[in-house]
Amino acid sequence: MHSPRLWVPTLAALLLLTAGCASMAVTDEAIVDRTAFALGLERNAFTVSNRVDEGTTTRYVVRTKSGQEYGCFVGGSFNVLGRSVSEAVCSRKGAPPARNPLLR
Repeated sequence: MHSPRLWVPTLAALLLLTAGCASMAVTDEAIVDRTAFALGLERNAFTVSNRVDEGTTTRYVVRTKSGQEYGCFVGGSFNVLGRSVSEAVCSRKGAPPARNPLLR
């Protein structure tokens, strides 16, 4: 049996190395689930393309069956409880930026 003195630091180092890897933390299924919720659509009502993993952020493009396009992103990491993926944030392409009513 291996000594806990060896595997605890090894496990801690592995968690630190993978903590910022969205490519490992964010699955395609998580992207579809979070995007469907954010846009209020069924999972089969859109397609996801152009995925880019940048540190802890995954950016991607969504095209609905009606032809609307959105730029979206989610954050992903690993922590002591396992995989963690944020909710999706999406903006419709070509639409003016949303105005914050609190800044009026």
